[in-house]
Amino acid sequence: MKKKILVVDDEQNIRMLLREELTDEGYDVIEAENGAAAISAIKDQKPDLVTLDIKMPGEDGLSILRKIREIDYDLPVIICSAYSVYKSDFSAVAADHYIVKSSNFEDIKKKIAEILSYQTS
Repeated sequence: MKKKILVVDDEQNIRMLLREELTDEGYDVIEAENGAAAISAIKDQKPDLVTLDIKMPGEDGLSILRKIREIDYDLPVIICSAYSVYKSDFSAVAADHYIVKSSNFEDIKKKIAEILSYQTS
């Protein structure tokens, strides 16, 4: 059975690129453009892992991360942000990993594969 990944990012281009990269890796990909859509997708579709942007209009990713932990504490979350400054934010510690966005998706693909391999072993 394919693993399901929820990509949460307000930028449509980022969601599209990540969806293509992850689909090519064999994952099912769900997208959410904001926190409300992300929480709804987690409740309805039960993803195996979430990639989460921090800087989004309205509710930011760290606030969404707190809600995710309340719903499913063990759901792996990778913060994927263009801003490395948030790495030192105490709230970001609740994520399983922090990746700084780049045009190269190899880091995030490797980290996703690593995290999901722990779930099956």
